[in-house]
Amino acid sequence: MTEEGKTAKPSMPEKKLFSIWKIITPVVIGMAVVAFMFWKDTKKEDVAAVWHSLHFTPFTWFCLALGVLFMFGRDFGMSWRFRALTGKQLSWKSAYEVCFLCEFASCVTPSAVGGSSFGMVFLNTKGIEFGRATALMITTLFMDELFFVVFCPLVVLLTPGNELFDTGASGFSAGIRLTFWLIYTGIFIWTAILFIGIILRPYWIKAVIGKVFGWRILHRWQGQAESLGDNMVATSRELKSRPFRFWVEIFVATVLSWFSRYLVVNVLFLAFVPGSDSWQWVILARQLVIWVLLMIGPTPGGSGLSEWLFSECYGDIVSSAGMALILAVIWRVISYYMYLLIGVIIVPGWLKNSLEKFHPGVLGKK
Repeated sequence: MTEEGKTAKPSMPEKKLFSIWKIITPVVIGMAVVAFMFWKDTKKEDVAAVWHSLHFTPFTWFCLALGVLFMFGRDFGMSWRFRALTGKQLSWKSAYEVCFLCEFASCVTPSAVGGSSFGMVFLNTKGIEFGRATALMITTLFMDELFFVVFCPLVVLLTPGNELFDTGASGFSAGIRLTFWLIYTGIFIWTAILFIGIILRPYWIKAVIGKVFGWRILHRWQGQAESLGDNMVATSRELKSRPFRFWVEIFVATVLSWFSRYLVVNVLFLAFVPGSDSWQWVILARQLVIWVLLMIGPTPGGSGLSEWLFSECYGDIVSSAGMALILAVIWRVISYYMYLLIGVIIVPGWLKNSLEKFHPGVLGKK
């Protein structure tokens, strides 16, 4: 690790991150969008009647429980990855706590920011030196991006284009397709930069970043760019001696985490949409499309945008727009609002016990 990585004190947006307004804002945005969509749909159909038409049978409750279990499967994958990255330095309890804190941070920050932006702080409070924690979080970012680089083309190849992107209105479907490939191109380029920067030629990437951000038009971001270059070099030093099985393990954990998240939607359709069995692969494939689109979401945790995308992307599979919206709300309760609640429960204790550790005298300790 560089000396800067050992002694530099991280900025402290964390207290602001966990303010009450950061928690309330995404809830208000999500509820406002859902309320508007319900109001719009009531002009076309009786949404209340759609709700009352749902049958909560034992099989329905089983599928809902399975959806919650899949979300905890996602948490297991993330925690497993944190344990592997730290060489088992983190206990399972600490790994799960870091996982939940990262997920909570994702809930209250725009999708483009995400919980990984604060992950190094969470790891540091568990005894991981801050410079090393930064290197590990860059590695998790690389793994997540690599997942999309690998599986997006596979899903597109295995799914007929008219089933993957054509969700109803031709104009909307064409826009979804174009936006998906534009974002995927960006992901591919960013993943290539990360691969070169942390695996192959970290100093080369650092030099290129320094030259590019030395231009007058980009000069205002030069400090952040130089920090990124330093972190890539530090990450390369951290990872260069890792065996191949290390990379296999953290990638398998990453795949488990993402697909567990996606399968929540599959079981919701099994629970509430008769005849959806034949659509299971398409339902899974469209989750990948939705999450690629959410990467540029401007709202905290994708609030509002997630519900709207879900209703639009699955509108051709369900019987009505009202049903699609009800499924979207149940999906968000399981995969989003549940983590807001968990965060509200664990964050006060974490703030009390952990933020006091942030001073130069302890950042270098392991």
